[in-house]
Amino acid sequence: MALYVYKFGGTSVGTVERIKAVADKVKKARDAGDQIVVVVSAMSGETNRLVALAKDMQTQPTEREMDVLLSTGEQVTIALLCMALHNVGCDASSYTGSQVKILTDSSHTKARIREIEDAKIRADLDAGKVVVVAGFQGVDEEGNITTLGRGGSDTTGVALAAALKADECHIYTDVDGVYTTDPRVVPKARRLDKITFEEMLEMASLGSKVLQIRSVEFAGKYNVALRVLSSFAEGNGTLITYEESEMERALISGIAFNRDEAKLTLAGVPDLPGVASKILGPIAAENIEVDMIVQNVGANGATDFTFTVNRNDYVRAKNVLEALRTELGAQIVSGDDSIVKVSIVGVGMRSHAGIASTMFKVLADEGINIQMISTSEIKISVVIAEKYLELAVRALHTAFGLDQA
Repeated sequence: MALYVYKFGGTSVGTVERIKAVADKVKKARDAGDQIVVVVSAMSGETNRLVALAKDMQTQPTEREMDVLLSTGEQVTIALLCMALHNVGCDASSYTGSQVKILTDSSHTKARIREIEDAKIRADLDAGKVVVVAGFQGVDEEGNITTLGRGGSDTTGVALAAALKADECHIYTDVDGVYTTDPRVVPKARRLDKITFEEMLEMASLGSKVLQIRSVEFAGKYNVALRVLSSFAEGNGTLITYEESEMERALISGIAFNRDEAKLTLAGVPDLPGVASKILGPIAAENIEVDMIVQNVGANGATDFTFTVNRNDYVRAKNVLEALRTELGAQIVSGDDSIVKVSIVGVGMRSHAGIASTMFKVLADEGINIQMISTSEIKISVVIAEKYLELAVRALHTAFGLDQA
């Protein structure tokens, strides 16, 4: 008998018909002899509706009350799914995060899971029941309802799988697995049978929207085998696991990209110790995250300092630099919010030389100028003009042998 945790996102439970389809899928697995725990999100659109209601009441809604409000979305789904399971003759019980209980810290709207009490779930599973748990939420030590942040249902599913020592955690979405890149940009993109936790973390952090980053981190930390599958089509999906020897044959596993990038430069900064801290300190104080950083070699006592931020933070970050320019004795503040980041990812980079030079030659052959470069052990990222995004991704996808045969 195997124990599986199934997680269904908002699209998968977006209508009554889809909830009934989920119930049929779960019953089939239970009837085959497996123990099943189901984690669900709010129905698609419901969280946005609740957020809009809150903002009608208060411009900056109180975070504690936002958690109370937003947690109701998943509560609706768990009740409806249990009703659908009962209707097809499958015994099931629903639980909110506080009933299970999923104990978190007290950081409202972005809580972290500390512990899961699994006795109630195990008792129900041993009694032959399907257990349906609300994703995205928990409870702190004071009994306050907490939520885990946008996409937190993935984290709930993985955390439950870790606590229960499940055989696998299945993340059901509207795609049938993890692809070498976005099929909407590259029609020849392939679904991967397997990918490592490291590669998936890089892909998620670099723009791939298939899984929430925290859920992949959690799965890697607790060695939870994670599988991404489609709610709407049969198939084996993509297994996310630790590196295996057979995977070493693939140089590059995928190409990620992020359109939400902007670049800022403070030119002619005095080339003195501590200048980076003087620039990035005020940026951090505005709660603006910095991604890639390049500082040029100083000449004539001055240097240029360039970094990227999320495009939504571009104007605020530029205003910070304008305020700093006189104070630091810099010459010019410039920026560009029409750039993108394109990244190649693969554990094969560890044991193969020449990956970077191949990437740069492919882009040069297409007439694409590289503005910034960042590397790690298993990824290379470049910043290029936004107008070249699709051309770059397609050219790299072909060059590294990722196209479907």
